[in-house]
Amino acid sequence: MAGNNGGPWGGGGGNRGSGGGGRRPGDNGEGGQSIPEIDEIVRKGQEQLRVLMGGRGNRRPPNGGDGGGDGPRLTRGTVALGLGALVVAWLFASFYTVRPEQQGVELFLGSYYRNTDDGPHMAWWPFVSAEVIDVTTNRTESLGVNRSGASEEGLMLTTDENIVDIDFEVVWNIADPAQFLFNLRDPEATVRAVSEAAMREVIAQSQLAPILNRDRQIIADTARNLIQSTLDSYESGINIVRLNLDRADPPSEVIDAFRDVQAAEQERDRLERQADAYANRVLAGARGEAAQILEEAEGYRAQVVNEAEGEAARFLSVLEEYRQAPEVTRRRLYLETLERVLGDVDLVILDSNGSGGGQGVVPYLPLNELRSPRATTAGSSN
Repeated sequence: MAGNNGGPWGGGGGNRGSGGGGRRPGDNGEGGQSIPEIDEIVRKGQEQLRVLMGGRGNRRPPNGGDGGGDGPRLTRGTVALGLGALVVAWLFASFYTVRPEQQGVELFLGSYYRNTDDGPHMAWWPFVSAEVIDVTTNRTESLGVNRSGASEEGLMLTTDENIVDIDFEVVWNIADPAQFLFNLRDPEATVRAVSEAAMREVIAQSQLAPILNRDRQIIADTARNLIQSTLDSYESGINIVRLNLDRADPPSEVIDAFRDVQAAEQERDRLERQADAYANRVLAGARGEAAQILEEAEGYRAQVVNEAEGEAARFLSVLEEYRQAPEVTRRRLYLETLERVLGDVDLVILDSNGSGGGQGVVPYLPLNELRSPRATTAGSSN
């Protein structure tokens, strides 16, 4: 070993400058100092690592022997450095931030502890953990939209045994993050199932024509309230923002026949309106005629009653006069009766003389002709 001065590559003995010895790869050829070898670099790195770990360097003894240095040992600085690193890691694991659109839920040993608002917070790990949830973003579940071509969740049966194809969207967000985390395993699937069941219940209580025309908003509001009440009964912590009823049509297989039925129903409604107008006109005329007849009958009744009352009053007055003067009243009644009976009779009365026979009247005088209207007219013209 003493005669080998050339290192691992070997070399000639004696002087490196002699021509008999080979040069080492580290020699610069000008007699300068060579660069450190790889094993020397590794050795120095291991020695520095021992110093950092608290040991002493691997110093060679003065006689050049291979005296080993002391092994690594812990010092106060090393312990403080390790504790500081642990504290920093613990604080980093315990610190969390909640943004304005979020809410935090802290769990103490896995159980609900409290809600936290926006801002920085500390959840002392490992006893306290935190879940941060976005509560203001609206989430949308679309139902009835035939994405794959095989979905039939939009086909629903009405109360008049018709089928309607409905597409609608349910927009929701989180109202209570604690209930949302602990009471629901799959919130999206729950919202979809409850929404579909509620819409089917509302459609089953409605007829087809109002669904397609005038009651779409009423149906949407009713279904939204039913979905919200069902989710509240589950304590889901979900708030239904709105329900958009996008489409309500008959199934595509029968839509042409349905349109024909709709046209026939419109024609029927038009004819019914015309018949109602005619019936109202005739009924109004009949009612007016009936009212007129009733008024005439009422007037006749009043006339007859008044005349009867007048005759009765007259009879009572005559009776009173008869009681006071029977003879005079009897004669007056006799004369009034003769006047009433003979007033319209064409009669000529001749007063007879004492011997009878009416000799004082010219027998050829046409008394009847003198009283007739023609004779009166002729006499006036003469």
